[in-house]
Amino acid sequence: MGPGTQDATLAALFDQVPSLRGRPREVAELPGGLTNRNFKITTPNGSYVARVASTGSELLAINREHEYRNSVRAAAVGIGAPVIEYLPALGVLVLAYLPGQTLTNADVAEPARLAQIARACQRLHGAERFDGDFDMFSIQRSYRGVVAERGIAIPAGYDELTGAFDAAAAALAVRAEGTVPCNNDLLAANFIDDGERIWLIDYEYSGNNDPCFELGNIWAECKLPDAALASLVTEYYGRPLRHKIARAMLLGLAGKYGWTLWGAIQAAVSPIDFDFWSWATERFDGAVAGFTGRGFARLLDEAQRDD
Repeated sequence: MGPGTQDATLAALFDQVPSLRGRPREVAELPGGLTNRNFKITTPNGSYVARVASTGSELLAINREHEYRNSVRAAAVGIGAPVIEYLPALGVLVLAYLPGQTLTNADVAEPARLAQIARACQRLHGAERFDGDFDMFSIQRSYRGVVAERGIAIPAGYDELTGAFDAAAAALAVRAEGTVPCNNDLLAANFIDDGERIWLIDYEYSGNNDPCFELGNIWAECKLPDAALASLVTEYYGRPLRHKIARAMLLGLAGKYGWTLWGAIQAAVSPIDFDFWSWATERFDGAVAGFTGRGFARLLDEAQRDD
């Protein structure tokens, strides 16, 4: 769909949305949505983003009510886009459009940006406590149940890593320090740099979580070098902490292992035209490398020790 065009179904949908109906509008689909379709809608009153939920997301631990309420809380601390309205019956969430640069993996890896991202995460993590919790170890078990129940294909050898996944959970439990409001899905495309601040968008998977999951998931999803993760963690905590760096890396690996099943489920059920299987196998390969590599035992040890 090009700028200024909209099909009849979308036109009828947006005509039911108070902030969008009864006025001229230009509609352009935004790239990147894997569990929804996102549209930039320009009207005489301003520009908006309409997030239209796709079917099948109930299998993926997405709670749309939590997404809405947590988006409001993120906006309240000036880190998420302002929320205009939410129409659950239509599956539509309308947000203010944030002008700025959508980051790439290379952008995220820049030292100055890592410092900005650390500050943005601190700001989000200081928000009012979110609705719902996000624990990848619990979510992975839920995803594993979905694929078993539905006979969904997963990468060969997946269950052979269960022991390493459980070992990571046990090591992380030793120094658990509570949870904070987290986005939990900060791939590069969910950072918007407006020249003055970095915004964090897309709260589908938001929930209270270990802050090191946020940092480790950024490392994993943005394909950062290990040294960049160390810098991000150091910027976040204000000093180098070996056990926090190890913790973030272990949680990043746990994310890769859990998100593998997310991709397998999407490959089986999603109507979106995207190669979810390749997406899943890429994360599985990363989990294999981390869980079977020579450095894994060291991470387990360091995550449990004082610096």
